[in-house]
Amino acid sequence: VQLQASGGGLVEAGGSLRPSCAASGRTLSSYRMGWFRQAPGKEREFVATISWTGGSTAYADSVKGRFTISRDNAKNTVYLQMNTLKPDDTAVYYCARGQTSWETRSAAGYDYWGQGTLVTVSS
Repeated sequence: VQLQASGGGLVEAGGSLRPSCAASGRTLSSYRMGWFRQAPGKEREFVATISWTGGSTAYADSVKGRFTISRDNAKNTVYLQMNTLKPDDTAVYYCARGQTSWETRSAAGYDYWGQGTLVTVSS
């Protein structure tokens, strides 16, 4: 399976972006999906995860209430709606496929990764 993330960009603080992650080669519909991010000089960190049905989601405290993860299994695509963006949200955002159906916030729990999409928030 190949994951292709897109939809990043440059936005002012307080603005919004909606990165997406499209899969090819295999359906994502049976898998948990997640978004992670990595800021310059920092380790990759968990952002959000969604169950294969879309009925269960979880978020990092730093984005809770501002970001929303969703999926469209018919389109084999996962989204991350990001609102009220802050300069601290600046990072490369990665989507990833979960290895199991269990909720996990560890990168080790995900096996396939997209190439990342850069989000830059200016102050």
